[in-house]
Amino acid sequence: MSSTEAFGLAHLWAQSDLIIKLVAFMLVVMSVASWYLILVRSVRQLRARQHEGAVEAFWNAPSLTDGLARLSRQAPHSPFEALARQGVAATEHLRRHNHADTLGGKLDADEFITRAMRKSIALSTAQLESGLTVLASIGSTAPFVGLFGTVWGIYGALIGISASGTATLDAVAGPVGEALIMTAFGLFVAIPAVLGFNAFTRANRLELSELDAFAHDLHAWFTTGTRLASGPAAADGRQSGTRRSDDGGTLSPATSGAA
Repeated sequence: MSSTEAFGLAHLWAQSDLIIKLVAFMLVVMSVASWYLILVRSVRQLRARQHEGAVEAFWNAPSLTDGLARLSRQAPHSPFEALARQGVAATEHLRRHNHADTLGGKLDADEFITRAMRKSIALSTAQLESGLTVLASIGSTAPFVGLFGTVWGIYGALIGISASGTATLDAVAGPVGEALIMTAFGLFVAIPAVLGFNAFTRANRLELSELDAFAHDLHAWFTTGTRLASGPAAADGRQSGTRRSDDGGTLSPATSGAA
């Protein structure tokens, strides 16, 4: 067997000590964790793309009940459905308990609904960001873990070369080259984690901006009975009037102004 064939991953593992094996095991665990999170988050992003149009379907519904049904059908278990249901629950709570002769009658309806929707957005944000901290930690620490394995491997290789008394180029290049593999492993683990973290962070930022816009429209509708105008088309709709009925159920245009 040639000197080139004598060195490699198998030889590195066979002659490595406990420290190198622990570093390699740690890198394997970090790689498995990062790829698991990347796959899980990718599946969630693909499902989120199928929710496009659900918000407009909600606003085009003839009633609030139909709008919620459309959200449940087109965007089930999504932050948008959770936000709409939280707003409805807050409005219904105020309607049941907001009486002038009770403590609940002193509640500010605008602030109460705002706080309820902020709670829903906070919970959705925490759910969207789950796992990103692990990806960021793996992406930032894996290169240093691999570098530590390289330094330790080079140290052991130099000790072995010194003990053998052979300091030729062939004797030095093999063990040192094996030790450098640990740095390559660290980069192999870190690069996908960093790319996944950046991609998911951007996707979450876009989704949260859409959720925030939906929250503004919902808040305007729950407090004034009219969806917030966002452009010429929305302004025309506001002029024609969009209000809810006395039971809070309809989203269809009304003949009079907003209640």
